Amino acid sequence: MSQAAEAVTEYRDLDGAEMLRVRDLHAFYGESHILHGVDFDVRRGELVTLLGRNGAGRSTTLKAIMNMVGQRTGSIVINGSETLAMRPHRIPRLGVGYCPEERGIFASLDVEENLLLPPTVRSGGMSLDEIYAMFPNLYERRRSRGTRLSGGEQQMLAMARILRTGARLLLLDEITEGLAPVINQALGEVLVKLKERGMTIVLVEQNFRFAAPLADRHFVMEHGRIIEEIPAAELSAKREHLNSLLGV
Repeated sequence: MSQAAEAVTEYRDLDGAEMLRVRDLHAFYGESHILHGVDFDVRRGELVTLLGRNGAGRSTTLKAIMNMVGQRTGSIVINGSETLAMRPHRIPRLGVGYCPEERGIFASLDVEENLLLPPTVRSGGMSLDEIYAMFPNLYERRRSRGTRLSGGEQQMLAMARILRTGARLLLLDEITEGLAPVINQALGEVLVKLKERGMTIVLVEQNFRFAAPLADRHFVMEHGRIIEEIPAAELSAKREHLNSLLGV
């Protein structure tokens, strides 16, 4: 495949089509076997959560999708392309944006410089004006260095940065960690807007109160595998059972 062909990967814009399919995914860090046969799928335009107690393998699942673990086996199909043998730098070119828990903000750059830094991986990325309309706080702080931002502003910047790239599948890891309720509410409103734009979202989240009203389906993880799938329509009836699984 030529470099130009790699850089512009066709996006199959089909409502309800499968955007991500994970089958029998195993992941290892050295001798440590972390994921033990993870299976789930996500349709285009869905928001799904990966829930579970600490150490269940939720964050490792996102890293494995991005090929950021020591070794992985199984199958990961993104928008029709098998990616298990794909090098990490090529996966974002399929339209995948990964927002890690540590955020990765460049402290020496201001907000706008952080936003302009990532390359465009496919057409359709959000413009600066669209970003600032969605994140008014970032417009107000656009000349502030990364070191001067609050935790909530850093999280907004980390999310906004991947929206600039043209990503259509977003992998978000613990975006509400340590943030105030008012910031969580703003992030929830952003996720609703992103769904309205047709984006597909996989959300690893410890704050179930935040995630519950947003998701179409919830996948519960335990000991490196998915043990239950709960559609939004069944959430109320299964809330007590889910609380027991999560140790709430």
